[in-house]
Amino acid sequence: MRISLTMRQAVLAVALGAAATVGGALVFEHVFGYVPCKLCLMQRNPYYIAIPMGLVAALLPPRYARAGLWLLALIFVVSAGLGAYHAGVEWGFFVGPSDCGGGSGAAAGNVGDFMSQLQNTRVVSCTQAAWRFLGLSLAGWNVLISLGLAAFAAITAARKGFRIGG
Repeated sequence: MRISLTMRQAVLAVALGAAATVGGALVFEHVFGYVPCKLCLMQRNPYYIAIPMGLVAALLPPRYARAGLWLLALIFVVSAGLGAYHAGVEWGFFVGPSDCGGGSGAAAGNVGDFMSQLQNTRVVSCTQAAWRFLGLSLAGWNVLISLGLAAFAAITAARKGFRIGG
């Protein structure tokens, strides 16, 4: 069996991988109730850049799609660095930001609503992993996923296509 991807398909695969990853993070947040910390939210930014960039690069001629793949590879190397920093903060290897807490809630309409929001607000620390699987936090998994997407993008761009099988 032989699978061969064009530049356009490879760029779309990276964009799809990025969308699935950030979609998974949003499911953890909105379905399972895991409130993201400041560093968690920061780690999503490369994905928010990569998804539309990948979609645009897929519409371009192959040589520009290749340049888009190289740029996506760089974006995901940066993403892996952000994830490694956050995982290091969780393990106590690095000092996290001093203002590390979750996102803000909806604006309060009056003082009573504001006081109620203050009582129900959970401050999320960047130093504690909310969830681990196989010993890795979501930040650790982001490192692996980002490195995988970066490697796929770089290998595909370097080889002028991607082939599996013989």
